[in-house]
Amino acid sequence: MEIRSIRRKDYKEVEQVIRQSFSSSEHGYGNEAELVEKIRAERSYVEGLEVVATEGARIIGYGLLSEVEIINAKESFTGLVLAPLAVLPYWQGKKVGEKLLKELEKRAVQQEFPYISILGHPQYYSRFGYVPAEKYKVTAPFEVPAEAFMIRPLQADALKNVSGCIKYAQAFGV
Repeated sequence: MEIRSIRRKDYKEVEQVIRQSFSSSEHGYGNEAELVEKIRAERSYVEGLEVVATEGARIIGYGLLSEVEIINAKESFTGLVLAPLAVLPYWQGKKVGEKLLKELEKRAVQQEFPYISILGHPQYYSRFGYVPAEKYKVTAPFEVPAEAFMIRPLQADALKNVSGCIKYAQAFGV
């Protein structure tokens, strides 16, 4: 298995990976492929933060980080959100998602982003150092179970004096 940056020619296959991955998930498909298209159209889109996992010539997994901000009354702190992380059903449980996440985290650190936020399964993401965002006094702009709204600092003390509400890119529609 190889993890690499996405290429334009991968877009259609990635769309199918996303649809298949989420259609077989606990919560079902929720327009994640359309979200990806909207994120790519954002001014803040960073191509290097969009990766695929391949087995031979086939794409088996996909991950995308995009910019968000933690905003409070005085200031804002730019970081990233993981949305989505998708792995074909056959490949789930085989560390594909973990490898995608680790590669994205490495790239985020190289680009000096201070944190990654995630809305997802706490049992899964807590294994990689993600904790409920409320630990850092960071809130979501919508109702969500506290344990599912997580964050991970990528630098020592990156969230030490940070608090506020996450502001997503317009693509997210929140």
